[in-house]
Amino acid sequence: MVREEIQKLTEFLNYHAHRYYVLDMPEISDYEYDMALRKLKDLEEAHPEFKDPASPTVRIVGQVSEGFESVEHTVAMQSLNDAFSREEVMEFDERVASALDEPYSYGVEYKIDGLSVSLEYENGVFFRGSTRGDGKTGEDVTQNLKTIHSIPLKLKEPVPYLEVRGEVFISKADFEKLNAEREKTGEPLFANPRNAAAGSLRQLDSAVAAKRRLDIFIFNIQRCEGKTFTTHHEGLSYLAEMGFKTVPQRGVYQSAEEAFERVLEIGRERESLPFDIDGAVLKIDRLDQREVLGSTSKCPRWAVAYKFPAETKKTRLVDIVLQVGRTGAITPNAVLEAVQVAGSTVRRATLHNMDYIREKDILIGDMVYVRKAGDIIPEIVEVAKEERTGEERRFEMPAFCPECGERIERPEGEAVHRCTGSNCPAQMQRNLEHFASRDAMDIEGLGPAVVEQLTEAGLIHSAADLYALTKEQLVNLERFGEKSAENLLAAIENSKERDLARVLYALGIRLNGQRSSMLLAKAFGTMENLMNQTQETLTAIHEIGEKTAEYVFEYFQNLHNRELIEKLKLAGVNMEHFEAADRTEKLSGKKFVITGKFEELSRNEVTELVEKNGGAVAGSVSKKTDYVIAGEDAGSKLDKAQSLGVPVLAIEEFLEMIE
Repeated sequence: MVREEIQKLTEFLNYHAHRYYVLDMPEISDYEYDMALRKLKDLEEAHPEFKDPASPTVRIVGQVSEGFESVEHTVAMQSLNDAFSREEVMEFDERVASALDEPYSYGVEYKIDGLSVSLEYENGVFFRGSTRGDGKTGEDVTQNLKTIHSIPLKLKEPVPYLEVRGEVFISKADFEKLNAEREKTGEPLFANPRNAAAGSLRQLDSAVAAKRRLDIFIFNIQRCEGKTFTTHHEGLSYLAEMGFKTVPQRGVYQSAEEAFERVLEIGRERESLPFDIDGAVLKIDRLDQREVLGSTSKCPRWAVAYKFPAETKKTRLVDIVLQVGRTGAITPNAVLEAVQVAGSTVRRATLHNMDYIREKDILIGDMVYVRKAGDIIPEIVEVAKEERTGEERRFEMPAFCPECGERIERPEGEAVHRCTGSNCPAQMQRNLEHFASRDAMDIEGLGPAVVEQLTEAGLIHSAADLYALTKEQLVNLERFGEKSAENLLAAIENSKERDLARVLYALGIRLNGQRSSMLLAKAFGTMENLMNQTQETLTAIHEIGEKTAEYVFEYFQNLHNRELIEKLKLAGVNMEHFEAADRTEKLSGKKFVITGKFEELSRNEVTELVEKNGGAVAGSVSKKTDYVIAGEDAGSKLDKAQSLGVPVLAIEEFLEMIE
């Protein structure tokens, strides 16, 4: 009797979850669903022997993982070649036509801007989900994927084995809600929905992922046993019947011209869609023809992704305000009437410096065109001068810093104005944020909001003060409980073990970036040795320029800076450089240039991998460059590499090289 009731409730809840999350056609209220779910949970707890592995209660999760296991993809999760014009799409079509001696058709789909994952089913039951990773190896994120209600835990047919590929995303509306909630709690905002989806899926605590309103569209069958298909379109239709939320509005077109017309139509739909897309995908529909066309080591020859240009929107510039950076650099920022650009609400845009404002002839009150550089950083492209009314006004840089009241100066030969105040609170705030940032000391939990909270409470005045914080001090602050205080203190303690290169970068010495920090750490070994160098010996280091050497030398001549370093040393912060234990010479003598964006690694992490394996990284492409590692949205460096005949590696090919 109990078994039958559990089975009926499971079927009832799975049916209505599919109606709500996949079909968007609910038949019962949220309250009715929640009450049925609670009843099922109670019955399963009392009789665990009758619990279905695909029970809806599996989605009620909260365990914290220690880390993610690696998953080897039996079918490679490849990336797509990009096209940016009609001509490039037609060139792709010519290559297809020359390889196929018969008629063919194209499927055209939205290119969802999210995070690619694999879902695996055995006998119709979901048992594993993983990220794309490098295409061959990903991470097991099964528990987090189970929190996505549009992923069926049990298929309507017990297929022996099925692996599908999909794109996890957050809708535009849910992204706005998520960022609004983070703003209220003082957490840093996500840059865009894709960034939010990727961060959410890699949460070690699945309860956090469950709160992030993740969704998914399935767009491909990777492998299927017990079922065969003739076309891609047929396969997706079958998946929809099985309960999957497949990529919507897909069609089949008999020529590249027809397919490209649909691509342009999708471009016009882009703004009105409830989710972000960054292009459209053209795919050969017949699966046997895909076999004939085959693939390269990283991309199929039967598909191409048409990438849309950066979205541009018009809005009003209502004011210009100043932001003081960690080196005293003052950056004008445009305050805009809120506008949706590339999936998020934009209210501010950088204006860089006064030269930029004058060059663009930007006035307060102008109607301006805004886009996101690289779909991340808002910038003003141009001014709609024809819409001026005469009420607009010119912006002038003030004589004194808005944060500390000290004089503002523009050093000779520089484009930026700077605050001359040595105790400017804004500079201190930015310096502390930089010190704790991921590429510096990597103190998790010490974001801008927490830094501001600690400085306003008078608990920290310099980076050294971080290492004197106590649990008692933290728990007395708003939004700090015992656990969050312990976590922050543990992260601060862990940061003491960072390499000298990170410590140097964290100090925020002007013009001294991550690359020069590593070069200096390698050359001199210890902080003490470095502090005793002359400007000439610093300049003698290959790739350290005269200006960088000058600023590094001047930094260590400052008594206040020396006192800070001594305090950090007394607090237990490491002041020595250590070589990676797993260092190799596989890339010895090879010079690399890195360009574009990578899905799982940052540019800095790719740089570290090159150097850890004995290679060198340069900033520009020349005939002496051995390889260019190119990610998505690679620009002029990729073009130059191709013109010079320099070998270009996808990130997967580079990782194979150092395995």
